[in-house]
Amino acid sequence: MARNVYEAMFILDSNRFGRDPDGISGLLADLIQKAGGEILVSRLWEERRLAYPIKGQRKGTYWLIYLGLDADALSGLRRQFDINEAILRFLFLKIEPRIVDALVAHARSAPVPAVAPVEEAAVAVAVAEDIPDVSVLDEALKADETV
Repeated sequence: MARNVYEAMFILDSNRFGRDPDGISGLLADLIQKAGGEILVSRLWEERRLAYPIKGQRKGTYWLIYLGLDADALSGLRRQFDINEAILRFLFLKIEPRIVDALVAHARSAPVPAVAPVEEAAVAVAVAEDIPDVSVLDEALKADETV
């Protein structure tokens, strides 16, 4: 089967991520690797207040992963992410093969926000001044909404 490259954006429960950031990010990597996927880049995007509560949460931690995965394994991986309580929402976008290298290089070079100590069961994330251009993701989301 054809191996595709996907961009996966996760909104994680900020409280759980604040208590165990390595465990939550490691859980994502483990699930992907068990499905036969290869992680190209995995990084913290930012923490922000949500526009509306999701599963009772008002804040979410955004995590970005670029991964290689067989198309047949994607549905099983989606199911694993659906049943995980630490994941509030997720989105997979299939990346055009001709732009994979540029996106992965950009994700690797982007500054990672520093995580502050946990205060009252919430984690505060200091967002770096140089926020990466998300126009590619925005365009893909707009295109997905019209389908």
